[in-house]
Amino acid sequence: MKYAVISDIHANLEAFNAILPEIDKAGVDEVICLGDVVGYNANPNECCAIIRERGIRTVLGNHDSVACGIDEPWSFNSIALEAALWTRAHMSPDNLAWLKGLTDELNLGAFLAVHGAPTDRNKYLFEWEDILPYRALLEERNCTLCLMGHTHSTAIFSSDGVYTVDDDAKFAYGEGKLFFINPGSVGQPRDSNPQAAFGYIDTEAKIFEQVRVSYPVEKAAQKIIEAGLPKFLAERLMLGR
Repeated sequence: MKYAVISDIHANLEAFNAILPEIDKAGVDEVICLGDVVGYNANPNECCAIIRERGIRTVLGNHDSVACGIDEPWSFNSIALEAALWTRAHMSPDNLAWLKGLTDELNLGAFLAVHGAPTDRNKYLFEWEDILPYRALLEERNCTLCLMGHTHSTAIFSSDGVYTVDDDAKFAYGEGKLFFINPGSVGQPRDSNPQAAFGYIDTEAKIFEQVRVSYPVEKAAQKIIEAGLPKFLAERLMLGR
């Protein structure tokens, strides 16, 4: 099967609307979301509505869990805290209820989908050493591929090394090894490239494809300012950091 894998939309409607036509043209079998539909940007309800209308299976992200009250944002930095509380206050009751019903992981057989790390949506997996504690758990799930988000940067980790994928490039992850793959962020990239990021996974050919899509960043940034969210969030969106 071919999946589109999206993550960290973060209420960025402009970025989300830009990638959807690309996904539709690709003719994927299913779209999977790795969490953080909301947070930071100004359109949380609209982004939730798209996910729900399309029936996109989604895991619970750390910003999602704070928005719906499962967790509190007191460990967030001051800017993330302000944005989290703004999001909670501006979301509709039915979208909050939908977020509260999301699962912590999806096991699709060919891969495990989580937000941060298996069993911990708040954990950042930046390097192979961060992943080591979760190898046994992945084996328990009978999976050799884990898809995760949370860091907002594309990454490919394997037991035999760390790999990089150029924009709009393909990576054959093959068989017999353990892989952790992050498709990057749709709504707030942090790899110095402001374009929306997502990926495709072909579970038969065992190929991951990185995709970047331009979108009206200035419009999304202006919405942040008009909503009264921290100006820094608009600035970092423009820089992709």
